[in-house]
Formats: sequence, C-alpha cells, structure tokens
Amino acid sequence: QVQLLEAGGGLVQAGGSLTLSCVVSETSNSYKLAWFRQAPGQGREFVAAVNWNDGRAYYADSVKGRFTNSRDRAKKTVFLQMNALRPEDTAVYYCAAGRPILSALRDESMYYWWGQGTQVTVSS
Repeated sequence: QVQLLEAGGGLVQAGGSLTLSCVVSETSNSYKLAWFRQAPGQGREFVAAVNWNDGRAYYADSVKGRFTNSRDRAKKTVFLQMNALRPEDTAVYYCAAGRPILSALRDESMYYWWGQGTQVTVSS
C-alpha cells in the first residue's frame, strides 16, 4: 500500500505563489505522480503529472506556464510550484500515484493511491 502525504496548502492572494509537496512512501520507475484538484461542487480535475523515472512533466492547459511539477527522487517527494495564482485555482489539491498510459494520464481512475488532499484558497 503506497501512502501519499500532501502539505503546503493555504490562503494566498491572486497573483501569489504556493508550493505543494507530496511525500510518497514507496516509489517505482513505472509510476506517474499526478496532481488533481476539486473545487466545491465540481468533479476532480487533472492538473499535472510527472514521470518518476525521468522527471518529464505534463500539464493541463489551464495551468501550463504557471505551475511546475517536479520530483526529488532522494526525498521521495513530488512538488507542485504554483505561480500567478488565480481565484479559479481555489480547490482541494490531491496527490496521486499510478501507472497510467500516456493517453490516460488525465483519467483519475488510472491512479491507485491518493493523498488526503490539501486546501488551496486564492482570494481576489
């Protein structure tokens, strides 16, 4: 059972920055570590993912150019650096691990393990 623990959420003004972290109890070169978010009354939305093996990152169009997803293999930690935050980025952010193929990267059902989530609130 892989365990994921997120941290780093909080309240920030529009235009500000936050960095989320996710510590992973077990890793594998076959894993992709992803971030999803869920705003009140909405479904879970893909934000970004990173290959644990080579660090290649993938992004939703809504965050491309503003968010950076990276991993530190030695620390077994994934990071989501969020810049130029907007009120519409407000959501609970979840870290997830799985082995999705590239075409299914955005499908939450392809991820086996999930963190508990961390709240990000962006005020206007």
